[in-house]
Amino acid sequence: MDHMVVGGSKELSLGDSNDFERESNLSLSDRLKVFKSSQFDPDAFIDSKCKRMAEKELKHLTMYLKDLKKASAEEMRKSVYANYSAFIRTAKEISALEGQLLSLRNLLSAQAAVVHGLADGVHVNSLSPGVQGPSDEELSNNKNSEVTKIETWLNEFLESLEVLLAERRVEEALAALDEAETVVEDANDRGSLKTTMLISLQNAITTSRLKLADQLVETVSQPSTKGAERRAVVMALKRLGDGPRAHSLLLNAHHQKLHHTIQILKPAATLSANPGAAYCTSLSQLVFSTIAQASSDSLAVFGEDNSYTSELVTWAVKETENLGVLVRRQSLTQSAASGNLRAAAHCVQICLGHCALLESQGLSLSPVLLKDFKPLVEQALSANLRRIEQNCAALASSDNWSLTPPPGGGVSQSRLSSSANRFNSMVQDLFEGVEPLETLQLGTPLLEGLIHVFHSYVNTLISAFPASVTEAIQDGLGPSIVKVADTEAQQLALLANALLLSDEFLPRAAAKMLPFNQTNRNEEPSRKDIDRQHRVAEQRDWKKRLQKSVDRLRDSFCRQHALELIFTDDGELRLTAHLYTRLDGYAEEPEWFPSSIFQELYMRLSQIAALASEMFVGRERFATLLLIRLTETVILWISDDQAFWEEIEQGTKPLGPYGLQQFYLDMEFVMLFASQGRFLSRNLQQVAKNIIARAINAVSATGIDPYSSLPEDEWFAEVAQIALKMLTGKANFGNEDREAISPAASASGRSLTSAFSHGSLTSMQ
Repeated sequence: MDHMVVGGSKELSLGDSNDFERESNLSLSDRLKVFKSSQFDPDAFIDSKCKRMAEKELKHLTMYLKDLKKASAEEMRKSVYANYSAFIRTAKEISALEGQLLSLRNLLSAQAAVVHGLADGVHVNSLSPGVQGPSDEELSNNKNSEVTKIETWLNEFLESLEVLLAERRVEEALAALDEAETVVEDANDRGSLKTTMLISLQNAITTSRLKLADQLVETVSQPSTKGAERRAVVMALKRLGDGPRAHSLLLNAHHQKLHHTIQILKPAATLSANPGAAYCTSLSQLVFSTIAQASSDSLAVFGEDNSYTSELVTWAVKETENLGVLVRRQSLTQSAASGNLRAAAHCVQICLGHCALLESQGLSLSPVLLKDFKPLVEQALSANLRRIEQNCAALASSDNWSLTPPPGGGVSQSRLSSSANRFNSMVQDLFEGVEPLETLQLGTPLLEGLIHVFHSYVNTLISAFPASVTEAIQDGLGPSIVKVADTEAQQLALLANALLLSDEFLPRAAAKMLPFNQTNRNEEPSRKDIDRQHRVAEQRDWKKRLQKSVDRLRDSFCRQHALELIFTDDGELRLTAHLYTRLDGYAEEPEWFPSSIFQELYMRLSQIAALASEMFVGRERFATLLLIRLTETVILWISDDQAFWEEIEQGTKPLGPYGLQQFYLDMEFVMLFASQGRFLSRNLQQVAKNIIARAINAVSATGIDPYSSLPEDEWFAEVAQIALKMLTGKANFGNEDREAISPAASASGRSLTSAFSHGSLTSMQ
């Protein structure tokens, strides 16, 4: 990929929307490389991308940056969870090291105090006798008096502390210890105590602290310790200098209480009429309320210290994982195995709803739940889609292909056969309560699964055509289990099923996946508009894929009817070159009338058009496309039939002037009724002209001038118009000719009198 320099740094060049599409195939690290440079210039970057961009390309850039932001956020989340355990372990080790360094500093301070005390004593003894000061006897008496007071205070302190500890008067004990620390510091600063006495006092304080800490640990570990009391005990333990253990004990106390409550909850939940949902609701509420309380206690006692916050997150993740194990065991596994998607989605929705309440406290635990629940919900979704496919295939074996309104739909122009109605009802039921699927990022798999199921149902409809049944038997596959659609009305009903499902019912169900009403109200309007446009584009593409399956069914319909026209019931080919080459072997000029196969094509198209006008009300364009496609199928057969043209161009009996004139008339007849029926496509017109020209060239190759024998174009148009009026019963001839000109009077359809022969066309009365 080309590179360019912007703001002094190399970056990927994304000059247009095609470049964005190419860059989307790169890895995330490569796509983010340009933004990691220390010399990255945002203004220059934007100018380089947007300077020559049109509105469409700006939209591509917006969508590209949005996707990049999502991918970056997801990558960061994965990185955090992947390294979180190592981070917590390192944080704990650092915290322990800090405690050891603090102890070492205190020890060094005590030793320094001792050294300074000894140095001061030596200095006092070395003073000259001439210096005025208290006598040695006075100093000794004062020092002994000081020591006696401290010893007396120490004895009273120890006795008082014993009482406070015995009576579990924590606050008073902490106050006494703080007072003792003050006494030690004062005595240390003044050097009024011997080293042995100072050490003895410090040991007494340390022993008392340890004893108090043990009592606090015992208290906080008791199940009977309630919330306010637990917080007070943990706070006291923190004041004693053992914050890490205090925090761990706080979380462990919540864990023990949660575990005990779950054991009580479990048998009670099974008494419910719906034990899976009831247990899931109670358990989820219990777990996340406990996590919320633990978070509140941690914040109240320890504040927002990173080491404690990290331990809280790790603990909350573990408790959430335990919740996932219990929910899977009690509810989701059974729902997934049975394909009960609604029950599985309900459990997921309950848990995610409770989990979302913790986000205000900075705890985002939904990824933990999604990781646990997504595989099982996918399993339930797959089982549900398989059930739709199997049920509809089984129902198609007894479907009479008559159209009725959907159950509960009231008076509606949208009518389906029994199997299609069942397909629709099961799909609509599947899409009820799909919000958890969107949260689990299963919206796309659901829509993809629906595409697959609809594709399978269309295959079932295709197998209902008589031609498909015949082919299956010829291929040794045995008779079809699908009821055959014998009549044109039944075959059009197959098309109506697929058309209404793809154009109306399935998009209506899929619209529930579009989170237009679920967007964040705090989002900027422009962001909402972009999301909406993106979703609408996705649904448009999804509908196009549905339409491709409908097109396959339509092509099978056209193929079915084209084969019925081109071949006899015995499988013999009707539309051959002999139909035209034989005409030049007659002594007299033939009576000009469209060939019987094209008369049948016109009558069949007329009947299909009449039926389609009733079945496809409001969808006339589809009916028109169906008629276009059927007509093109027959004409394209002629154009692509190599055997037909080999006989025309290289056969032992080549095409002559009469055969060319008949072929020309047949094509003009097809273009005339297609034009009057408003289903003459440019493609059909071009193909017809091409094969007429090829037939003319075939005659020219024999040395005959085709244009000398062909009448004017007006003659072909007039004969084709008369034929249409006769076939529709609108012709008005004299009584003596009425029987003779009837198309029914001859199996070949060539009973028109010689008055219609070349050069003497009789006018209609």
